Amino acid sequence: MNYIILDLEWNQSSTGKEEVSKLLPFEIIEIGAIKLNSDRIMIDEFSELIKPQVYHEMHHITGKLIHLQMDQLEQGCPFPEVMRRFRDWCGEDCMFCTWGPLDLVELQRNIRYYGLEPLSDGPFRYLDVQKLFSIAYEDRKSRRTLEYAIDFLHIEKDIPFHRAFSDAYYTAKILAGLEAQVLSNYSFDVFHLPKDKDSEIHVVFQDYAKYISRGFADKSEAIADKTVISTKCYLCHRGLRKKIRWFTPNGKHYYSVAYCDKHGYMKSKIRIRKSEEDLVYVVKTEKFITEEQMADIRDKQERSKKQRKKGAQKPL
Repeated sequence: MNYIILDLEWNQSSTGKEEVSKLLPFEIIEIGAIKLNSDRIMIDEFSELIKPQVYHEMHHITGKLIHLQMDQLEQGCPFPEVMRRFRDWCGEDCMFCTWGPLDLVELQRNIRYYGLEPLSDGPFRYLDVQKLFSIAYEDRKSRRTLEYAIDFLHIEKDIPFHRAFSDAYYTAKILAGLEAQVLSNYSFDVFHLPKDKDSEIHVVFQDYAKYISRGFADKSEAIADKTVISTKCYLCHRGLRKKIRWFTPNGKHYYSVAYCDKHGYMKSKIRIRKSEEDLVYVVKTEKFITEEQMADIRDKQERSKKQRKKGAQKPL
């Protein structure tokens, strides 16, 4: 398997008033990529400018950031042609790698806009190198800029930043230097949701489990689903009794704590998200926690109850 380290540059409407901006908020104007083999050794590169078909005026922020002019882009080829060459270059057995999740989202929006064959008809694995950097070197939660990571690792800055190829090149440098076990922390692209219950995502990582649901019509339908609200130990697969029932402090995130006789307290967190098809879906994470952490969640539940009561007493 090869690793395809991908970076994109895109332009957007200068006014935001065009009807097409709802369908294609960002038009890709450059694709840059590095190919690493299974040993994470660089074996090939890809770089092409794309001739604009939608936005023919460079947004002022984009122009300042990437130092590209529209007359340069006019020398490129339309997106469908470049995309066909890019996919041929990628090959069949590959995994996409990006700095953050946005590039894959915008790539698939452009693919959909032009009616091209999708990257996948459902969720697929990829490596978010920005997240992997945090896991390897920081607190697992922070998300740094690419240039910060390059400085942190003392990697030589031998080409300028903020062009698709150069940013892919630096991302590849970081990926190549990570310990092999860090790569097991892959991410899922969910531009296309699981089609049904049988294709939903259930995966166990080193210290937590993740579930990604199919699409639901609305939040009420999602949180009524038995799989969504179940609290089953992801290690021994037994149903668990809840010590703290599901509650939400903000209407978007839901928490509960259950207890396993063998593995201890298990925190579950549900996040409600909106899909590209205007459905909602659930990302549920589960992790074993200490008694002190369990007490913190109970305090959060009590604060949430007080806030609801306070809100209910306010006059209309």
